[in-house]
Amino acid sequence: MKKLICLLLVASSFLLADTDFDQLKTQMSKQQLTIQKLEEKIEKLESANLIQEQTPQIQSGAFSQSKFLPDISLIMDASYVNRNKKDSEIGHLEVPGVIHGLLGSHSDGDITHSTYNANSGFNLNYAELAISSAVDPFFTMDAIFHYSQNGVEIEEAYITSTVLGHGLKVKMGKFLSNFGYLTEKHHHLWSFSDMPLVYQSFLGLHAINETGLQLQWTAPTDTYLMVGAEILQGENEQMFGRAALGDEENPIAGESSAPSLFVAYVKSSFDIGDTTIFGGISYASGSSRLDYSGLEEPYVFSGDSSLYGIDLLAKHYLDSYSYISLQGELLMRDMDGVQYDLNATGDVVGNANLRKKQAGFYTQLEYQMNQSYKVGFRYESIYKNDVISDGINQNEANNLDKYSAMLEYRTSEFARFSLQYSRNNALYNEDGVQQSVNTLIFQANIAIGAHGAHSF
Repeated sequence: MKKLICLLLVASSFLLADTDFDQLKTQMSKQQLTIQKLEEKIEKLESANLIQEQTPQIQSGAFSQSKFLPDISLIMDASYVNRNKKDSEIGHLEVPGVIHGLLGSHSDGDITHSTYNANSGFNLNYAELAISSAVDPFFTMDAIFHYSQNGVEIEEAYITSTVLGHGLKVKMGKFLSNFGYLTEKHHHLWSFSDMPLVYQSFLGLHAINETGLQLQWTAPTDTYLMVGAEILQGENEQMFGRAALGDEENPIAGESSAPSLFVAYVKSSFDIGDTTIFGGISYASGSSRLDYSGLEEPYVFSGDSSLYGIDLLAKHYLDSYSYISLQGELLMRDMDGVQYDLNATGDVVGNANLRKKQAGFYTQLEYQMNQSYKVGFRYESIYKNDVISDGINQNEANNLDKYSAMLEYRTSEFARFSLQYSRNNALYNEDGVQQSVNTLIFQANIAIGAHGAHSF
């Protein structure tokens, strides 16, 4: 009897187990069906939300356009100039052995070149239009246009990488080089109204402003250390160039291959208490094809050139707005090639091996008193001027100097007015007589719109 009861209990447990298993299967099927229905609802809701998000952008355009609007700014620079020389004299003055037509306006063929503050009286130096924005998560884009009375120039237009990581950054397009300290600074960032004598004499008004590629690497260290290199087309008007000289079919010197200009530099910065020290060394090398066929004594130069630079800036902060800064740069250049003398019809009438070893510097002391006022003093000189033709030193003038003093007043971050006095002893007339040029400049620099921050 007991055995029979045990068998019945075992059989019953198996039957109950089968029943539970079936119930579980049924519940799972119901849950799967419920999940499937929920997923379908989620998909429908997501589709509906997507359409709802897109519809206002298409219909009104307000939200999407604001996200894609770039920063746009306009900077106007104007001045009033008073000199002790007439404009007709200024354009013919030169730094002997270095540059022709340093100041004023002068024509080269159909092209008119003008420096800032070129004329006595009133000058509209430029209106600078700057546009910048992020392109996508990988690039930013910047473009700066200079409008002047001589036309419109694309001063810069380039893209910059943002996601390379490891301290790497690439820039491509037309841009101001990072050679030295002042080269990459736009005119409205200069403390003085004009470019230092050595910069303008060696590189011209725009310094190294070229089309090419720039690669920079910032070291992952506590002390700022940046290394950079640039490969540029080579179109500098004053020192580097690659275009053929003379007649296209029978040139005096053929064009050099492009790109023809290489730039490299190392920069570092560190703090000592409330004082920031920033400095660097730079090097540029490339071919030189310089065309002076439009001068009264025409000639062209073909060769290779190198430029070396050392820059240093020390800025001591007194409080949130005031500081004292000492800034200076030393430039040394070496040009080696052949000078071809021309007659009035452009034919070569003589040539000579030419070597130029020249050096100069500027140093400026500034005191920012408060939010509004700043004063500054600058001294500059081209102290070495060795011009060697066919092995004979031409004994060109040395110790070509200039000094300036300025007072600046700002009504805000967007409006700056300055008064500057300069005495330039580096200029000679066509008879080889030294001329001292005294210049008084009242400058107004006004900005509107959104403008990105500048480097230190």
